[in-house]
Amino acid sequence: METIVLDWLGLVLRWAHIIVGIAWIGSSFYFMWLDSHLEEPTVPDDDVEGQLWMVHSGGFYRVDKIMVAPKIMPKHLHWFKWEAWWTGVTGVLLLAVVYYLGSSAFLIDPDVAAITKLQAVGIGIGTLVVGWLLYDGIYMSGWGNKYTKTSASIGFFGLCVVAYGLSQVLSGRAAYIHVGALIGIIMVLNVWIRIIPGQYNLVNARKNGDEPDPSYGIRAKQRSVHNNYLTLPVVFVMISSHYPMTFGHQHSWAILIVLFIIGALVRHWFNLRNSGSNAIWPVPVAVIAIIMLAGYVSVPGFTGTEKKSLERKVVFSEVRAIIKTRCTTCHSASPTFEGIDKPPMNIKLETEAEIIKHATQIQKTAVATNSMPLGNATKMTKEERLVIGRWISSGMPSK
Repeated sequence: METIVLDWLGLVLRWAHIIVGIAWIGSSFYFMWLDSHLEEPTVPDDDVEGQLWMVHSGGFYRVDKIMVAPKIMPKHLHWFKWEAWWTGVTGVLLLAVVYYLGSSAFLIDPDVAAITKLQAVGIGIGTLVVGWLLYDGIYMSGWGNKYTKTSASIGFFGLCVVAYGLSQVLSGRAAYIHVGALIGIIMVLNVWIRIIPGQYNLVNARKNGDEPDPSYGIRAKQRSVHNNYLTLPVVFVMISSHYPMTFGHQHSWAILIVLFIIGALVRHWFNLRNSGSNAIWPVPVAVIAIIMLAGYVSVPGFTGTEKKSLERKVVFSEVRAIIKTRCTTCHSASPTFEGIDKPPMNIKLETEAEIIKHATQIQKTAVATNSMPLGNATKMTKEERLVIGRWISSGMPSK
């Protein structure tokens, strides 16, 4: 019963997380586009920095941008903050339900590190807390704002360290999710701790008749730009659990960093395009990078280090014995693995027909990568993976 509740809770939270995430990322894309398309006001106004006329869904809209604050505050002011808030809340709850309350196999891989679930949870939460404090500390310091390129380089190096460090203690999937969670936490707290309070100060200053401090707007813009470049990398993490060739690779942390760079390059191209630049160099660079990465990850011998294979004949009885021992604790009509009450993705591997039917998935997750068994909880050996791979590559003979 507990597993069923967690499954449905995970489903609802994942759905909600995607919905509010789309709303938040959509508003981020929109305002970056809007800022770069503002034109001179049709009627000169010292308070209006830029203006834009738009048409959408049968209506015309006019947007005026006032850099600091209007002289007279409007009665109703819409705040773009709840999208970020609910994306953060649903994301943290989803992390807790799936990884902290769910099966330990999602979080721990004994082949990576011999740690307890409690230790793994502590590492995960500690990474989120310390990561935010270090990031925010850099950019709240005068040094961080003065040397922006150096600060960005330090931040990127820190992200590499986190990705590598987590890949040495957590399962590949959990390491990816926690790197994504760290970026998500940074983005959410940028909005709620740095951007929104600064905007409140501007609003209150104008209401009290004081001169608003423009530094709040400058800081808010800086954090908004950070969030802008982090959107596509964090979206990849949201879908990464569907692609074991990334988190299941022996160099998973490096693959994650390369994909982050590709995502940031694509976002940079959008920004360049929105600003009126015809530069397209980020696109071919990103395309070449993804092709090279795909070759490195998926094509045998691409890097000159082809995986070992068995030369002898393998019969189905050997494969069935391995799968019965290592896989059917989850992938059976009545799973016996802790926290699993039904076969994941409804994949059962109890008969020859079922094993042959799902041979492609087995090849991807248990031979080409080590993402299955989950967390290698049943301790499938390298030799057993080679046996399964040889059987599949030789046409899956029965005898």
